[in-house]
Parts: sequence; C-alpha cells; structure tokens
Amino acid sequence: MEHTPVDNRLLAALPHSDRLHLLSGCEQVELTVGNIISAPGETITHVFFPTGSFISLLTPVNGHNSLEIALVGSEGMCGVPLLLGVDASPLLTVVQGTGTAWCMDAMRFRNELKYSIALQQYLDRYIAVLMIQLAQTAACTRFHVVEERLARWLLMTRDRAHSDKFHITHEFLANMLGVRRVGVTKAAGSLQRKKLISYSRGNLIIHDIDGLEAASCSCYRTDKETYERIL
Repeated sequence: MEHTPVDNRLLAALPHSDRLHLLSGCEQVELTVGNIISAPGETITHVFFPTGSFISLLTPVNGHNSLEIALVGSEGMCGVPLLLGVDASPLLTVVQGTGTAWCMDAMRFRNELKYSIALQQYLDRYIAVLMIQLAQTAACTRFHVVEERLARWLLMTRDRAHSDKFHITHEFLANMLGVRRVGVTKAAGSLQRKKLISYSRGNLIIHDIDGLEAASCSCYRTDKETYERIL
C-alpha cells in the first residue's frame, strides 16, 4: 500500500510540553500488514499511535470468523481499554496498513495519564467518539446494503492510508464486512461500472472520491462529523 507518513492527530492536539513529554517515552516503530497487536484475552502490553500505519479492531464470531468493528489510523490510538483500567484486550487487533506508529509501554502510558491532565481529557473524548462510531457501525451492518458499506470502508481506508491505491482481495473484504465473497464481488463490480474505482488482481484504485462518497451510506460522513465535533 502506498502511503505518506503523517503525524498522529491525537498527539498533535496536545499542548506542546505535554506532547514532547509523551514522545520522549515513545519509540517509533514500523508496523507490517498482518502483525497481530493483541488477541482477545491477552494482556495489553503497549499502546500505539499510528502515524503512517492503520489497524483493524476485530470481534471474533463463533471462534473462527471475525468482523471488523473499527479502523484506527493517524486519527486515533490502539490500546483504549487501558484508559478504562482494563488490562486485557477484548478484541483482535491486526495491522491492515504498513507504516509507522508511536509505541509506548503500557505501564509508562498509565504514568503519562497521571502526568498530563490534557492527555487524559483528550483521550476521554476520543473514547466518546469511538463509542459513537461503534454504534454507527452496528447500525450500518444491520441496515445498509453491501455496496454502500463497501464504499464506506474504502473511503475509511483511504483516509487512514493517505492513498487512493490499495492492494486488497475480495476474500479479505468479505471477512472485514462480514459477508459472502460473492456479495463483495457484485458490489465491487457495481462500483467499477460506475467508474468510481478500478480493480485488477488485487490492486484497487479509487478514481472518484466524491462519487464514491455519494455511493456510500451516510455513516461515513456521520463518523467524520462526529470526530470533528467532539475532538
């Protein structure tokens, strides 16, 4: 996936001194597609603030399937349960886009929350945004058709990858959206015929951002407006 490294928006919003103090305890790491950050029930050992990478939050279903419920990129952080005093991960967190991230040890992160009131307050607001977006995703999965949901997912991925080009398979998309592969094939074919995207041998290119947003359900715009309003 092609991307341009960017700053993390949560960190960029902190007061200068608080941001420098936090970054002094972080390590910049390169995350690779397929890396498992944490599995359900495992202890959360680190938090991540993506800058050029992005991470899927997946909930397991029936022990062998999973459904993506959130996508975290440079607008957020991975390791939210620690903010609520929970050490174990309730979800499977997997890197979906290769790139950089700021990484901090869980214990040091807890100490950082005590040091910076601004960090605590801002991340509390991020939790509120995430909860609203999770509720939006639940409604979207239940009420919106596959083509709308696929368009939404592609736009969300573009925002976090900072690129109009992805390498992605129908099987992967089916797993992310929780639908059969044939459903994704039909939806992607429809978007191609409308000349919104092109797709060949796993290489997907978005050609018309405005058109793709028009083809998406309203959840995409609602999520962005929620983030801007609260954060």
